[in-house]
Amino acid sequence: MSSEHARVANFGAGPSALPVSVLEEASKGLLNFQGTGIGIAELSHRSKEFQAFVNNMESLIRTQLDVPPTHRILFTQGGGSMQFSAVVLNMLARHRLLHPERAAEDTVLDYVVTGSWSKKAVEEAQRMGGARVNVVVDSRTFSESGKAFDIIPPHDACKFSEDPALIYYCENETVDGVEFSHEDASPASFPFHLLGKNGGLVPLVADYSSSFMCRPIPHLADHAIIYAGAQKNIGPAGLTILIVREDCIVDVDAAAKLGASPVPLTMSYKTLADSGSLYNTPSVLPMYISGLVLERMQRHGGLKHYEETNKRKAEKVYAVLREGQEKGVFKRKVKEGSGSWMNVVFEVVGPDAEKAFLEGAERAGMMGLKGHRSVGGIRVSLYNAVTEPEVDQFVEYAKQFIAERSA
Repeated sequence: MSSEHARVANFGAGPSALPVSVLEEASKGLLNFQGTGIGIAELSHRSKEFQAFVNNMESLIRTQLDVPPTHRILFTQGGGSMQFSAVVLNMLARHRLLHPERAAEDTVLDYVVTGSWSKKAVEEAQRMGGARVNVVVDSRTFSESGKAFDIIPPHDACKFSEDPALIYYCENETVDGVEFSHEDASPASFPFHLLGKNGGLVPLVADYSSSFMCRPIPHLADHAIIYAGAQKNIGPAGLTILIVREDCIVDVDAAAKLGASPVPLTMSYKTLADSGSLYNTPSVLPMYISGLVLERMQRHGGLKHYEETNKRKAEKVYAVLREGQEKGVFKRKVKEGSGSWMNVVFEVVGPDAEKAFLEGAERAGMMGLKGHRSVGGIRVSLYNAVTEPEVDQFVEYAKQFIAERSA
């Protein structure tokens, strides 16, 4: 391979690494999609070939995640950030249809805040109005500084409202490296057992952007909405995947007549559902690449394979991080038990040590390790396409760095 086409180990947080075999297959589709003689980026989204491809994408997600028939799978644009607004509008419309007599000040939106992305989501809900916003818990209050997102809060700290229009959480905080455990018995799991005590369908909304398709989703059927930007484990930026329970696909215009905020047409889940996610031109190329990734995942054994591999990858990185911390070279930024499988964050101790660590990693062919600009430090993202040999390469480099710095 010539140097101009040489690839490095990409530990970036997103847009993130994609499997080389998928990129090679996609390059063929850019010229000729499925023998049509037309490249995928030039193909009509109304063509039978593309519609069949979209149907297959949905089937691959439904099969691998075991999505029940009570939920629809929808594809849209705007990333996770657009869903900050869309979930509020659609769930307030649903709530208005259920409670036409209820005033805005008596309508509540519940938010569990555990990191930068759930913080942005709650700020958007507050900005939009139309309901009171209740912060169920803010995990910063459990940090030593009172300012850091470094732990999943205890279950008994969560104060859910009696009948909220939505209950929101972010499963994996990409910036802060904090993640809910997928083991119910863990104190760092999401407190599903505290929900739905009054009966009825729980309006539970989850941002799964940076952990979607890395392992099974706990209690998937109990969620009203799960959404994910594709640019972590699935494909390029530009595609957002939604899993929406049927009762949350409502007539937003009927709700508006009863006093709910009007919902832009392309943000209405009903518009997406009624059109098969093809109301307007979708992100055709990102959808194509994502579909190829999903096909490859199924060939490789589905989520069971990826869950096992991702667990090993994370354990290897956390092990070397503990070693570095014991030697005074690294410092964990997340408390034990609350760490993410997908985004491992830490600091390199000492003046100019972080700079030296990043420069050495780059010389060794490893990129994308600098932490988010808002928090600094190091962030090792371990998405599906990051291979175990690449993780081993990082671990070996980190061990060498520890040895040099602690000598």
